[in-house]
Amino acid sequence: METLASGKFIVTAEVSPPKGTDTRQMLKNAALVGGIADAINVTDNQRAVMRMSPLAACSILKSKGYETIMHVTCRDRNRLSLQSELLGSSSIGINNILVMSGDHPVKGDHRGAKPVYDLDSVQLLGLVQQLNSGFDFSGNTLEGKTRILPGAVANTELSEAALIKLGKKISSGIRFVQTQAVFDTNSFSGFMEQVNSIRSKYNPDMKIIAGIIPLKSVKSADFLNSNIAGIRVPQHVIDRMKSAKNPEKEGMEIAAGLIGKLQGMCDGVHIMPIGNHENTGKILEMAGI
Repeated sequence: METLASGKFIVTAEVSPPKGTDTRQMLKNAALVGGIADAINVTDNQRAVMRMSPLAACSILKSKGYETIMHVTCRDRNRLSLQSELLGSSSIGINNILVMSGDHPVKGDHRGAKPVYDLDSVQLLGLVQQLNSGFDFSGNTLEGKTRILPGAVANTELSEAALIKLGKKISSGIRFVQTQAVFDTNSFSGFMEQVNSIRSKYNPDMKIIAGIIPLKSVKSADFLNSNIAGIRVPQHVIDRMKSAKNPEKEGMEIAAGLIGKLQGMCDGVHIMPIGNHENTGKILEMAGI
């Protein structure tokens, strides 16, 4: 992703593959952000709900001219399958990869599915390093190495163990971190202090891209607090939503205000809408982007 080296404020946007073979809604969503996002993230069975392969979805989007970031979770594949997936993606020019552990299947729509977790996210990033160097995870020489630009995810409220894990990800040479949704810039400032102390030592060119979820209602805020790990919508934000005559518009204003503040704090934002991207362009315009 050339934008990583450009110095501009990065905008990425998340799109889910269809739960089926009909890609019209995915393509419609992509079209809403195609002219404003530097890349489109494509999720990998997000929240453990079965959907189309992100490799197939990225290939379809790439054929339409979109830059993509393919999510790869450790939940569903062992080290053999992970390597096959990454060799395949790189061979067709899908090289922007976001690595994560993945939600446990008990949270999804196939609760009887057996989780794999053969590797964790730090080990998977080490595997990417191997593939980029021309070797598989067992040290065997590849017939052509990958050209993967790896990224990782992070919560913005870090325990000591989570900070150590993030440090390992950063020192592995990742190109970017996309965070869980930010609703409190004061708390995010503390996160940035922690991250900057690590990246200045090990990986100064790595970019931090802050997550943004535009709220649509108080119900959506309560759902995030109750069901999504790593997200905390503060009470003052919930109170704003409660008192708003038009909660969806208020959510857009909250998101735009956060983006405005974040422009001086990190390297970009990642928009994760509740629903589709029909409001994303307006929110970015409201934020001065």
